[in-house]
Amino acid sequence: MGKKIAVIVTDLFEDVELTSPQEAFEAAGHEVVPIEWEAGKEVTGKHGAKVAIARPIGEANAADFDALLIPGGFSPDLLRADDRFGQFAKAFVQEEKPVFAICHGPQVLIDTELLKGIDITGYRSIRNDLKNAGANYKDEEVVVSRSIVTSRTPDDLPAFNRESLNLLGR
Repeated sequence: MGKKIAVIVTDLFEDVELTSPQEAFEAAGHEVVPIEWEAGKEVTGKHGAKVAIARPIGEANAADFDALLIPGGFSPDLLRADDRFGQFAKAFVQEEKPVFAICHGPQVLIDTELLKGIDITGYRSIRNDLKNAGANYKDEEVVVSRSIVTSRTPDDLPAFNRESLNLLGR
């Protein structure tokens, strides 16, 4: 039985950090549901990838999903301006549902205020932000801590996708 994976995303996301995991998840029989402010619109990645938004954040409930994907790029910083995205992510962390965040994606997890003691990685420029949130920053291609999978850059996608699929399979 496939799982339902929420992805919080807006314009200027790092294209392959959404498209690569999405392809891997869908190939394994899972469903990916893009969430932003407005359903029915299209958001565009830094390199031109287009994604149709399926559900607005105002109608998104973590209870309806099995996992959460947060791609990087500038998207996470833009989403953080609205507390609802951090609260949405917080529900997944609290319930120990799988959360997959790559590159700048872990920025949204900072707003959950639940990173204390979590092993995590992310893009180098956010390492001090993650440490200041109480996380144990690791400079590794993929870090799995409880139900959270994180990676640093698009180069880490093979390991990120592998560990994300492992967690979904449990």
